[in-house]
Amino acid sequence: MDSSIDLEASFMASGVGEVLEHLDTELIGLLPVKTRIREIAALLLVDQARQSLDLVSKAPSLHMSFTGQPGTGKTTVAQKISQILHRLGYLRKGHVITVTRDDLVGQYVGHTAPKTKEMIKRAQGGVLFIDEAYYLYKPGNERDFGAEAIEILLQEMESQRNDLVVIFAGYKDRMTAFYQSNPGLSSRVAHHIDFPDYSQSELMAIAELLLEQQQYRFSDAAVEAFNSYISRRRQLPFFANARSVRNALDRLRLRHANRLFSRRDQPLSREALITIEAADVFASRVFQGEVEGADPSRPLTDVAE
Repeated sequence: MDSSIDLEASFMASGVGEVLEHLDTELIGLLPVKTRIREIAALLLVDQARQSLDLVSKAPSLHMSFTGQPGTGKTTVAQKISQILHRLGYLRKGHVITVTRDDLVGQYVGHTAPKTKEMIKRAQGGVLFIDEAYYLYKPGNERDFGAEAIEILLQEMESQRNDLVVIFAGYKDRMTAFYQSNPGLSSRVAHHIDFPDYSQSELMAIAELLLEQQQYRFSDAAVEAFNSYISRRRQLPFFANARSVRNALDRLRLRHANRLFSRRDQPLSREALITIEAADVFASRVFQGEVEGADPSRPLTDVAE
């Protein structure tokens, strides 16, 4: 009689479904990313089912690469990945340690190894998330210690593959060059996930969701105004997707508060306290100058949101 596994029961017992549900509700769009995360979860659940029936099962490599523009949800997804791996028993703790080159690379001989190993130690049992990872590699600079940090990471990624997941993140073109510079690194990264930019409608949905979470809302006129804001802002330098939208909402709340404070001799209704008006949006510097892009007569910092 053949043995069998109830995969649905295993899925429900793991609690992974709850994490995937939170991923769907907390992040607008990103369908290709969410699909890939579900595929990885399915792979691990099936791997565990095979192990329980004594089938040949090689421990899957879980190191990953996240590529995409700033503000596309890479850090949030890293947190969800860590939670999934923890609930499935692949990670002891399920926490995320986020680092950059400055956290790993020293400035003199003998400084890099202890710095890198300390960050790895902190991440044990969880995920080491290396943002802008390509800055670790500086070709042509013989006095740079980034290569030493990479070599230590390679060793630990292999020796601690059952207790540490490393996620390298950054712009796609630079990450491609980064992996080409070190074939050993590329071979250890099993999952390459690209994070697309958000569409206009997705950015608007993100804005409305963030406002709702803070008990604010747009007036009808402000919806149109903010749609125009997003369209114009995307043409300007330093646009960072959801991060730029979040920053814009912080400034909207500031202008909203100042507008209300300027009329502090009048009673305030609940509606006034929660409603962002079109005037709050149009006060942004994005609407000044050459609206379809940066005004060449002004420094870029003057038009960056």
